[in-house]
Amino acid sequence: MSFSSTSLFRSLPSHLATSILLNSNSPKLQSPILMSLPQNRSSFHRQLNRSITKAPPNSSAFIRPNLTVRASSKTPSATADAKLIAISSAVTITFAVANRVLYKLALVPMKEYPFFLAQFTTFGYVVIYFSILFIRYRAGIVTNEMLGLPKSRFAAIGMLEALGVASGMASAAMLPGPAIPILNQTFLVWQLVFSAVLLGRRYSFNQIGGCLLVAVGVIIAVTSGSDTGQMLSGIKFMWPGLMIISAAFQAGASIIKEFIFLDAAKRLNAKSLDIFVVNSFGSGFQALFVLLLLPLLSNLKGIPFSELPSYLKSGAACFLKLGGEISGCEGAPLLPLLYIVTNMAFNISVLNLLKVSSAIVASLTVTLSVPISIYILSLPLPYLPDGSSLSPFFLFGSLILMTGLILYNIAQPSKEDSKSD
Repeated sequence: MSFSSTSLFRSLPSHLATSILLNSNSPKLQSPILMSLPQNRSSFHRQLNRSITKAPPNSSAFIRPNLTVRASSKTPSATADAKLIAISSAVTITFAVANRVLYKLALVPMKEYPFFLAQFTTFGYVVIYFSILFIRYRAGIVTNEMLGLPKSRFAAIGMLEALGVASGMASAAMLPGPAIPILNQTFLVWQLVFSAVLLGRRYSFNQIGGCLLVAVGVIIAVTSGSDTGQMLSGIKFMWPGLMIISAAFQAGASIIKEFIFLDAAKRLNAKSLDIFVVNSFGSGFQALFVLLLLPLLSNLKGIPFSELPSYLKSGAACFLKLGGEISGCEGAPLLPLLYIVTNMAFNISVLNLLKVSSAIVASLTVTLSVPISIYILSLPLPYLPDGSSLSPFFLFGSLILMTGLILYNIAQPSKEDSKSD
């Protein structure tokens, strides 16, 4: 699944309903340039005048003969990078868990209108993201060079995520709930393949083994207590295959996002690309492709296209609690709005983590939120007062997941991986 704000979440058809998985190394600063001042006095004065002319305002320099001067900012140490990734991962996990829990709570008042909620976030985020982008452009944070990046890559992201939504919805309608998060674990495998093919990365056996352990751990955790032996009996192979293809679309979109950050470091002279450029144009193109696929998507959700306007009108009335005859919408609009705000914060944090690390690290971090979310959803919550007990297999699967994360992160990157960074 992608990291975009418009990704649809599907829940298990039980009291533990939980969302399916969503799913660059930060550009390194330029190396310090050492300049030795010349001994010849006339040459020295000419170079000094050029340096003063190029020096930024409000800067001071102490110039001595034979003095070596650093002409660029410090390169962050590996320790600082690791600390930044750790902090970003912790923030992402927090928002990921809150996002999944609040999505389930938001569906309490919107249980009859999940398609409205999905489309509302899809097109609403376009307005919000571009508004933020405009403000940051006026403030000088976003530059013309950033806005001038090739739009074909953002169009590819939008198309892949829209296709991922369409194929995911089509297959989800034909698959049992527990099979959905299991099949979506192929997202990690697709990311490893695309990262190696498109970005030229190479992973050690420990890193590959860690990713596989994470996938196995989630499978065990989310299927604890389920009749896994008969899960796909009587279902045509094309439907689980289509769900796997959906994960491939979403993984491809995340890899393209990572490529955009890496390529922008070269195009922008090592300047950091603002994440709202990627969020805004990616969401904009996704909304465009979703709009083109709207007749298909509505029919996949069992809503005839001719009845779509009245469905959206009823959904909006429930969302805003307009009209005295509306019932079953208790908790709106507070719970849906909390979900939307948290979902936006989550998507921003995921994209920031992808920017400072890689698509694989971001995916593994989000994966960790799955068992945590299931555990929280098993507790009594507002509007969901009925708690439940978890199988011992849940703890076992979570332990395997944690082992995989540790194995991946302690693995030393290979030479090829380092070179691609």
